Amino acid sequence: MAPTVASTAVARRTAAALAATAALACLTATPAVADDDPQLASTDCQFGGNVIKGTPWSLQRVIPEQLWEGTSLKGDGVTVAVIDTGVDTKNEQLTGKVLGGKSFAKGSKATTDGVGHGTKVAGIIAASPIKGSGFHGLAPDAKILPLQTSTAEEGGNLATMVDAINAAVSADAKIINISQGTTANVSKLPALQAAVNNAEAKGALIVASAGNSGSSGKDSDTYPAALPNPNVLSVAASDRNNERAPFSTPNKHVDIAAPGVDMVSTVPQGGQCVDQGTSFAAPYAAGVAALLKQKHPKWTPEQIIWHLEDTASRSHAYRDNNIGWGVIDPVAAVKDETAPTQQITNEDLQGAAGAGPGAGEKITAAKLTLGETPAERNSRYGTYLVIGGGLGLAVIAAGAMARRDWLRRRGEDVL
Repeated sequence: MAPTVASTAVARRTAAALAATAALACLTATPAVADDDPQLASTDCQFGGNVIKGTPWSLQRVIPEQLWEGTSLKGDGVTVAVIDTGVDTKNEQLTGKVLGGKSFAKGSKATTDGVGHGTKVAGIIAASPIKGSGFHGLAPDAKILPLQTSTAEEGGNLATMVDAINAAVSADAKIINISQGTTANVSKLPALQAAVNNAEAKGALIVASAGNSGSSGKDSDTYPAALPNPNVLSVAASDRNNERAPFSTPNKHVDIAAPGVDMVSTVPQGGQCVDQGTSFAAPYAAGVAALLKQKHPKWTPEQIIWHLEDTASRSHAYRDNNIGWGVIDPVAAVKDETAPTQQITNEDLQGAAGAGPGAGEKITAAKLTLGETPAERNSRYGTYLVIGGGLGLAVIAAGAMARRDWLRRRGEDVL
């Protein structure tokens, strides 16, 4: 059977995405930049496809009316730079949100995305709600500044990342999302360090993915997330139970975690699909940061980071290398009016002597969820039906036996 035009197009996109991922993941003399996303080239992700009707688990714990305070707090006036594979403007949930941006790849435009990665990142930050789907961005009134560092044909490198960071600062973007990274030796990163220093001097918050090399459970560093600058927020990925996602890279630089498993978002040419990785945890945090920036425009990047850490949901009274200070809690972060003055400490969480009045009250119990996929939920319902049906038959059978015995005692014929 000959392949259809649609299947051929999907195959070409998949091959292009795989090629781009391979190019990005290759660390050469000029270390390349990549988020080794295991689902980046998933054939299940069809550009121009359908929307997903249900509300993603990552948003089920968020009540929009509380998060957005009616209609006044949705990221209005805040620009988030997305350093990635570009952001496609044809998806209706991103209409009117994407600025012109700039491409650092040859012969391409920042408002196109042949890979889909950057469009997904942008959607988690700023996608508008639409009828028929429970997915939306956390800051739907924010603007996205796309800065394209790689395409399906051309992999990114440190030079394009550095140029993109500097371009974001020049455009006065106060939040910069970088869902990419390199594991190169820090000795090879002076230009990247200088760009991050420049962003720090201009008051720009960098939200960076911690990396996806955590399957072994061993600590490793991914840059720029692992840079020590106070304006860098390193974001790990958490699962439905607020634990570290198996792929998320643990290390001492992790500040906070955000949902990164089975993440729904926008794709080029319209529609949505599911993906996973710290690539999609970072924009979740960036979206909340955009709301805080709108609400508290004078807060510094460091204050925003401190506030996100302080209001995080956590199940233990200390920081760890898996999820940092806990899992980001969007509603708590927006509702808490306390102006941050310093980073929270383990002593604060444990209510140690001298930590100050009420320090022990900072612990916020992690929200427990069923952690079910739709398939698991359907399976559970099916089990209930089987058990219920079995009990019903047992009751009927018992009743029939009782009636038969009663008739026998009366001496009547039993059919």
